[in-house]
Amino acid sequence: MQKGDFILIDYVAKVKETGEVFDTTIGDVARKEHLYKEGEIYEPKLVVIGEGWVLKALDESFATMEVGKPATVEIPPDKAFGARDPEKVKRVPLRQLTAKGITPTLGMRLEHDGKMATVRAIGAGRVLLDFNPPLAGKTLVYEVTVQKKLETQEEKIAALIHRRIPAVEVEKFKFKVKAKAVSIEMPEEAFYIEGVQVAKRGIALDIQRFFPEITVVEFTETFKAEQKKETPQTQTQTQEPSEPTK
Repeated sequence: MQKGDFILIDYVAKVKETGEVFDTTIGDVARKEHLYKEGEIYEPKLVVIGEGWVLKALDESFATMEVGKPATVEIPPDKAFGARDPEKVKRVPLRQLTAKGITPTLGMRLEHDGKMATVRAIGAGRVLLDFNPPLAGKTLVYEVTVQKKLETQEEKIAALIHRRIPAVEVEKFKFKVKAKAVSIEMPEEAFYIEGVQVAKRGIALDIQRFFPEITVVEFTETFKAEQKKETPQTQTQTQEPSEPTK
């Protein structure tokens, strides 16, 4: 495989030192490792090789992989999230956090002075905050399988759409490619998804990036009126008044 190839990968990512799984595309593994999040989509991840959608060391390793064959990639700290800097560990008064409505707990991720930190210790009215990335100083191990290499333009465009709007089945998006234009018919399930307008712009930019010959991306949203159920009409008979009896 080479730069620019579209591939779908499954992976399990671990910290080498502890064996702790911190990320995965596989739902069963996420449940087993207590990482499962409701609403999260667990499925093979789209990667365009060389685009920086994954860590660079992992991206570079795809060149030697084969479709369907599991591979293990070990990434040292300097090629992952860097070394852990002791200067980025600070103690702050507990009251500074509680005043913001934050009740810190061990391991909690929170924002302080505009930066994200991890709570490492609590005691004596102070909280130890670690502003290093959570995986700084760690050697990472990725167990990766390239599940599929996408070959056709249609497969690639469908994957780019699904990457931006994963909550809706990709088969529900109908699209046509004609000369320099792509027209995409949006399914009703996607109309009211939060951030859908940003997602549509992202889809358009992605398509035009990877297919420079396409200069127009159109989206169609069709709102169909609900069919009213016909209620059975009650037939009434009108009776003429009878002649008065003489």
